Amino acid sequence: MNIDVNATGKQHSKYKTKQQQQKSARYLLVVPPILSGIKSRKSCFSFIVPQEIVPTGVKIQLIDMLSRTGLSVIEATSFVSSKWVPQMADHTDVLRGIQRASHVQYPVLTPNMQGFQDAVAAGATEVAVFGSASETFSKRNINCSIDESMLRFKEVINTAKEQQIPVRGYVSCALGCPHEGHIEPSKVAEVAKRLYDMGCYEISLGDTIGVGTPGSMLKMLQSVMKEVPTKALAVHCHDTYGQALPNILTALQMGVCVVDSAVAGLGGCPYAQGSSGNVSTEDVLYMLHGMGIETGVNLAKVIDAGDFICNALCRKTNSRVAQARGRTP
Repeated sequence: MNIDVNATGKQHSKYKTKQQQQKSARYLLVVPPILSGIKSRKSCFSFIVPQEIVPTGVKIQLIDMLSRTGLSVIEATSFVSSKWVPQMADHTDVLRGIQRASHVQYPVLTPNMQGFQDAVAAGATEVAVFGSASETFSKRNINCSIDESMLRFKEVINTAKEQQIPVRGYVSCALGCPHEGHIEPSKVAEVAKRLYDMGCYEISLGDTIGVGTPGSMLKMLQSVMKEVPTKALAVHCHDTYGQALPNILTALQMGVCVVDSAVAGLGGCPYAQGSSGNVSTEDVLYMLHGMGIETGVNLAKVIDAGDFICNALCRKTNSRVAQARGRTP
């Protein structure tokens, strides 16, 4: 999920009332459950129990269920090589098979020009590229250095501009790397700026292995905000150490308006062994609604979608809200 909660205009300002928010803000939730949850199914993560390929129909049904929750953006699939990620081999069938809602955007990941071309041919109207603030992670994740990845992305972004297709950028390892450990905030800022200057309308800063704390989130964002406008930033938090919600709250207090999440807390990364899934959409919604922030999303319907995919995967939900409400398979 990706939540646009433009409720604060400056660092550490008080949250506005519901009436003020409704007049001045837009609220956007973007959920990438298929990529972050299902792509990792045959990876190193033991919490994803079934090892077979998830049927295309299950993916389509999940997206269709999420489309009826009030969410505005759902990341549908990834146009990566089926050789390296066989779980995504059905990307074209998924994108063409979903029932597109008029109020929902369905971006897809495209790591290179081949992926971009395939995505556009399948009907994609928005794409995303994913880089890293860690050299080692970049080489292990997308098989190239940071500089090489930027050359790839530049070609994709320039072509997308010509076709008037918006591009979102991801920066992995913004708060730590499984191989290099600590990542300097200045490095994150450098990569984020390069993506923004190339033409990405939004930069999602990912705590890929979930090691961040509110303190490290604060320092990282302070550095990035010197290079990229706050309104163009998002955060993408994994919950390995149980810090995702505190980190998100810190980002909101600093004026960040967009938060990524995943239904039922699915996710992880095949190249970051031991990291947990993305923060659950259900838990982020519960927190935001408790803060008086209007999202336009029906929490009960999101929980239903989480129940569906967890049953399909034969696994328990990672959402504390769903667990508390007794909605576990």
